[in-house]
Amino acid sequence: MQAKRVFFTGMIIIVALFVALVAAPLASFANDNAILDGFVAREYQSAAGVKLPYRLYLPGAAKRDQALPLILFLHGSGGAGTDNRKQVSGGNTDGTHIWIERAMQERHPAFVLAPQIPETSRWHSSSDEPLPHVAALLELLGELSSELRIDTGRVYVIGQSRGGYGAWDLIARYPDIFAAAIPLCGGGDTKRILSARDVAVWAFHGAEDTTVPASHSREMVAALRAVNSSVRYTEYPGVGHDVWTRAFRERDLLEWLFAQRRPDPKSL
Repeated sequence: MQAKRVFFTGMIIIVALFVALVAAPLASFANDNAILDGFVAREYQSAAGVKLPYRLYLPGAAKRDQALPLILFLHGSGGAGTDNRKQVSGGNTDGTHIWIERAMQERHPAFVLAPQIPETSRWHSSSDEPLPHVAALLELLGELSSELRIDTGRVYVIGQSRGGYGAWDLIARYPDIFAAAIPLCGGGDTKRILSARDVAVWAFHGAEDTTVPASHSREMVAALRAVNSSVRYTEYPGVGHDVWTRAFRERDLLEWLFAQRRPDPKSL
């Protein structure tokens, strides 16, 4: 009898451990789904055959009767991959979700686009031609402008870390597309950026960033100021690479962004 009791007790413990091990990843998956709530999963294939997974937030149907701004978010290294999830979760949550909060969408309804590139790719390039995934992104913008009522005078790009470099690079290559940019802890080509002198920019960096030194942002800002650009720059003392934990809480940032408009909008 004692042996049977020990046996059944042991079996109960084993079953409980098994249930706990199975439930843990399921709970994590459920939480991850909640983070993605509101973003539609899609994939675009370019004319060159490049596949670009992306997430798209669509405001309510009633709000889409009018032309709305488009916010393009470029993820950092932590969002790279092919799962079409990481670019809107983890360290990329603030940069994608702050725009879709109910109060924000009531004041400033907008489309939010979050593409994802593989770990082996980048958003920026030193060559004259954009990298294949960036070329695919530009094609995608054109496709979306045909599908959705996008206010082409209010297309904004935001990027952090690897995406911060991308934000600088995109406005330098395509200054006629973007009304404003928010590059966080990025950098780029100080000569090429001069073409973006008329793009509204608010850049952010942590003074103690050891991943991307703050000098990278300072140099870009100095280059624009030398040609009378009204670029804004905020550098946080004592803050490291994760400057996005502070920047997206700047009181004036959101209203500043939505106030920016190109005087001569071009088709995407």
